[in-house]
Amino acid sequence: MMATADRVQSDGWWPTKGTPPRKDYVGSAACTQCHANHAAVQPTTSMARTATTAQNSSVLRRNGRLTFTKGPYSYEIVTDDRRSLYTVSDGTRSFSVPLIWAFGLGKVGQSFLFEKNGAVHEARVSYYDSVGTLGFTPGRAIEAPRDLDEAGARRIGELEGRRCFACHTTASTTAGVFDASGATLGIGCEACHGPGREHADAMKQRRFEEGRKRILNPARLKPGDSVDFCGACHAAFWDITLANESGLVALRSQPYRLASSRCWSGGDARITCTACHNPHRPLVQDPLAYDARCLSCHVTAGADPTHERPGRACKVGGTGCTACHMPKYEVPEMHHSFTDHLIRVVRVAGIYHPSRSLVS
Repeated sequence: MMATADRVQSDGWWPTKGTPPRKDYVGSAACTQCHANHAAVQPTTSMARTATTAQNSSVLRRNGRLTFTKGPYSYEIVTDDRRSLYTVSDGTRSFSVPLIWAFGLGKVGQSFLFEKNGAVHEARVSYYDSVGTLGFTPGRAIEAPRDLDEAGARRIGELEGRRCFACHTTASTTAGVFDASGATLGIGCEACHGPGREHADAMKQRRFEEGRKRILNPARLKPGDSVDFCGACHAAFWDITLANESGLVALRSQPYRLASSRCWSGGDARITCTACHNPHRPLVQDPLAYDARCLSCHVTAGADPTHERPGRACKVGGTGCTACHMPKYEVPEMHHSFTDHLIRVVRVAGIYHPSRSLVS
């Protein structure tokens, strides 16, 4: 396993890599001729819809006026047929700016970005579905802003912008140049499989063996590499470890938590992200649906372990494994509960606290 920064410097394709030129990208529509089944369903996934224009945001179009107030500052987003206008006021002065991008599908929340003075800015507030209104963007609450601009938004530097757009869009950085306006919104085929022009051209010319070498099939990765692959956007084990992150950041890194599990060996394909989650299909919400995956390694209650299934199941094995061994934690500032992917016998669960390391 490796850190994402090392992965993107290596040969070959890796998510968030921005070295291929834009001409190498052909768009997801080019994939439909040969991959019709995946192409029909993948656009319905949260990954495919993790970014959109503010004008096309179903959250903003459904909520014509959203407001939030904290101290002397008031925040408002008003959406009509032309635009979504973000306004911040301190009671005396105000500024308004049209939103350009909306990040996040909206099932949990949605954050908003705009351009000002030639730079990308992140709005200080986000929408949260469980409460149906605005609140401070996670980690962006500010008690004593220096001025109205700081109260309303945060400037995003180019390096951070590259990272954000790389995980919410496709081909936002090409030939090493970051261009948010040129990105394809959402995670399309080429965000994971790499630029497809050479692959598509070879396959059309029936040069099949060469064509297969011109695209990455993540399903063929070794288990440890597979988890790192998802970690390019969800934070790999070494990303979190080297950054010395803990608490909420660590909790929300599914690859890090999975690789920190006692049952993780790094070499078993039965315990990878894609063993449970099909990236081409919407997330399965029913916890019981995952029991079969747990029981591919654990024998049912009362049975003896085998070489292929060395894990023992608990007394209620097969009747809700994840609910007990991968509990949800409520994160108050995000108004939502997140599944902890550290597989274990749980001793602490419930509400997330910043001081809690969440390692038990």
